Amino acid sequence: MKVLVFSSLFPNNANPRHGVFVKERMARFAALTKTEVKVVAPVPYFPPFKWNHRYAFSQVCSHESIDGLDVYHPRYFITPKVGMTLYGCTMFLSVLPFVRQLQRRFDFDIIDGHFVYPDGFAAVLLARWFNRPVVITARGSDINRDRHFRSIRRLLRFTLRRANKVIAVSHVLKEAITALDVPAEKIVVIPNGVDADTFRPHPRDIAKSRLGLASKEVVLSVGNLNENKGGEILIKAAKRLVAQLGRTNLLVVLVGDGPCQRKFGRLISSLHLDAHVRLAGAVPHHELPAWYSAADVVCLPSGQEGLPNVLLESLACGTPVVATAVGGIPEVISSDRVGLLASRNERSLAEALLSALSRTWDRSALVQHVSKWTWDSTARSLEQLLGAVHNNGRGIVQMPVVPDGVASNSR
Repeated sequence: MKVLVFSSLFPNNANPRHGVFVKERMARFAALTKTEVKVVAPVPYFPPFKWNHRYAFSQVCSHESIDGLDVYHPRYFITPKVGMTLYGCTMFLSVLPFVRQLQRRFDFDIIDGHFVYPDGFAAVLLARWFNRPVVITARGSDINRDRHFRSIRRLLRFTLRRANKVIAVSHVLKEAITALDVPAEKIVVIPNGVDADTFRPHPRDIAKSRLGLASKEVVLSVGNLNENKGGEILIKAAKRLVAQLGRTNLLVVLVGDGPCQRKFGRLISSLHLDAHVRLAGAVPHHELPAWYSAADVVCLPSGQEGLPNVLLESLACGTPVVATAVGGIPEVISSDRVGLLASRNERSLAEALLSALSRTWDRSALVQHVSKWTWDSTARSLEQLLGAVHNNGRGIVQMPVVPDGVASNSR
């Protein structure tokens, strides 16, 4: 079986942290199953001028090898922030010539698409064009966020109904997909995994010393600095912990970058938290185990999630988690022996963090709890699913090339 992975959510030479969880799943799948896999990871077209942060798109190479996978980065045309209902069509039309060329030397049997819109939408159109089955993985924000926009909701439903199978990374995400009138029997739950060889406990005192965090109570947040990840709430909770709850030795470290970085920096200064909150910037993925091990608690105050790898990685390093009860998080934080759940406000978050910092945690129990979430088990489940879809034969995906209502005003 030859598998074509299709998703813009994939690492590249300009942004090696982008979509690491997709890369981890597919690299492990290819290595474990000996399946032939090639990746088409489209990148938005942007001219090579340093006008803004999108300049990085122009620096992405057209082809690279990542963890043994051949990865191609054809360009696709979009108009940033406007015309989102056309993104799926423009992605499909932009990459179609390249995929036709690729098929001549790699006659793929099935398409494995990640992120429902616009990537999954383009993937089902490619499946129709090449008469191949397609499996789409929903990741979280593509359902939890986009389903609230009426026009995008229609495109999500179109994509999910026409995929041969849909993968949800958590059970609660499966429920959200069925709410889009997608048959439950079409949806398979295959959670993300964690590499226990990489993410494992390091001696905490040594990790703290190496990172310059010695003698501090460390609360760690890992992720994009955007509104959804809850950095602002965490910073305000830090103020409460220091000023009202007596944790004067507290240091909150936010690892990552993103659109809210300057905003968070100003907030830290305005709250006089420069000695207690640090913006550490982006960290290479392979360096994260040291940061998790150095932390006393990892905090994830997200507004929406699928099944965040931060959660699994932290527990695999023996570090408890305080998180909001959204998405698949309660499926992992299933008892207070491995972490605490909080409401998404500064008071609740501060109280949960105080409780977590005041407890003695059994690190070995945390590691044991998360041991069933492995990339090997994910790869084996994926092998069974893709094999079953492939064995059902080609020509299964039948639908119009453009969904009703997108290219016409007939309705």
